Amino acid sequence: MRSLRRILAILRKELLQLRRDRTTFGMVVMIPLIQLMLFGYAINTNVRNIPVALVDQAQTGLSRALVQMVEATQVVTFTEQHATYQEAEAGLVAGRTRAVLVIPSDVDSRLVRSPAVFPTSGTGPDRSVDRPVAQWVVDGSDTLVAASIRSLRTMPLTELFRQAPNAQTPTFATTLLFNPEQRSVVNIVPGLVGMILTMTMVMFTSAAIVREKELGNMEMLINTPIRPLELMLGKILPYVVIGLVQAAIILGLGHLVFDVPINGAALVIFAVTLCFILASLVLGLIISTIASNQLQAMQMTVFVLLPSILLSGFMFPFEGMPEIAQHIASALPATHFVRAIRGVVLRDAGLAELAPDILWLCLFTLAGLVLAALRFRKRLG
Repeated sequence: MRSLRRILAILRKELLQLRRDRTTFGMVVMIPLIQLMLFGYAINTNVRNIPVALVDQAQTGLSRALVQMVEATQVVTFTEQHATYQEAEAGLVAGRTRAVLVIPSDVDSRLVRSPAVFPTSGTGPDRSVDRPVAQWVVDGSDTLVAASIRSLRTMPLTELFRQAPNAQTPTFATTLLFNPEQRSVVNIVPGLVGMILTMTMVMFTSAAIVREKELGNMEMLINTPIRPLELMLGKILPYVVIGLVQAAIILGLGHLVFDVPINGAALVIFAVTLCFILASLVLGLIISTIASNQLQAMQMTVFVLLPSILLSGFMFPFEGMPEIAQHIASALPATHFVRAIRGVVLRDAGLAELAPDILWLCLFTLAGLVLAALRFRKRLG
């Protein structure tokens, strides 16, 4: 009985301590709640309304009807229209669109199934074959998105045919760019850089200042002329090199072991990675100004890491999320980095194409650094 009373006394003490520690109690409640909401509401592998471009070389009533029928499937949404494929290709490289539908100038004859005649050898009879009515050029770097667009390959167009369609002939021809073999590792490795950096950079930095508080080293800093902003910068700069080394290891081994192509310039990869490392470190600094101990810092890191993994487009397509989830994802640095690093590594995108994501990361870094410096107090908490 005495042993039981001692155990109950310790139990009561822990419950009271947990109740007083509001941050830890909040993490205990919020982490499973967010996981439930993310998996039950935000995560959706049935991708819809994929942004695509249109190149209509025919400009006829039948071609416009074809476009309406494609958009009626709700798989794709035409967000751009260009006169030539070369103009539309820039949107693919920049990541604004995921595919281009090219409608040829002779689409009317293809829709009525006028046969294309190919002579056989000698003086024998001709043989005729049907042709696809148009062509999809798809960004194959995201396998789920590419699979959704490829599902339109055999969509029926009975209303537009004047003759019965040939069941053996696909409605659309499909060309896959950047990952024609549809290997998932090609899409995963660049995104993995973002996940590893998010976990390590945020965790290292959030624990750095909290550790100073727990060890009592903050007392020495109080007696120095160092300013809050200077302390912030001094804490994050050593981890910049660590982050760059981690990114180089992941991309290098991904290229050597898994044959992941690295099509972009090394300088662009360096610039994009550096911007994201700084943004992640600043996020860790903000957490360190909120957490009172290392346990809370670790919990808050998990709180940031889960949405970064699930909403950034690393595991599930960004286009498959509800609009509110897309807004939340757009506030995360990992979303912009995953989009940018895949663009430069797989599609050879340049700084101009990646400017919106890079600019957002830079603004996040500046705003977060100012916020962390304002929250930091050069005194014991």
